[in-house]
Amino acid sequence: MLRPIEQDDEETLRAIRDTPEVATWWGPPEDDFPFGDEPEAIRLTILADGEVAGMVQFSEAREPDYPYAEIDIFLAPGHHGRGLGTDAVRTTARHLLDDRGHHRLVIGVNVDNAVALRCYEKAGFRRVGLLQAAARDYRTGDWGDEYLMERVELPNLR
Repeated sequence: MLRPIEQDDEETLRAIRDTPEVATWWGPPEDDFPFGDEPEAIRLTILADGEVAGMVQFSEAREPDYPYAEIDIFLAPGHHGRGLGTDAVRTTARHLLDDRGHHRLVIGVNVDNAVALRCYEKAGFRRVGLLQAAARDYRTGDWGDEYLMERVELPNLR
C-alpha cells in the first residue's frame, strides 16, 4: 500500500535510509529528510503488512513541450526480493500516466545497482542511455555513471 508520508513515519524512514544497502545509493539522510530536503518531490510511504517498508517519490516537469515525471524508491533490506519495489514503481507509474496526465516517465539508476535495474525493468522501464559521471558517491567523492531509463506511453499506443 502507498500513502502520503506521515510524521510518525519519519524515524523509520530515516533508519531505512541509513542502512548500508540504501545509503550506498541514496547517501545518508539529510537533517530535514523526509519533509524538507526535496520540497518539489511528492513522497509516499510504502507499507507492507501494515509496517513501513520504504518510500517512493516522484517529481514532475510541467514544461508544456517537454513534460515528464521522475520516480525514485528505496526499500528496507528485509523487504528486498519480494516484488514490493516493482509493485510500488508500477503503481506510481500508473498514477502518473493515468491520473496526472504524463506520457513519459524517467529514472536515473547507478550502473552498479543491479537490484534497482531489475525492479525498474520489471515495472516497464527500459535503458535508453548512459549518463557519464552523473552522481557523486558520498563515501568516496568519485563520480559514477547512471543509466537513464524511461517508460513512454502515448495515448495512441495504449
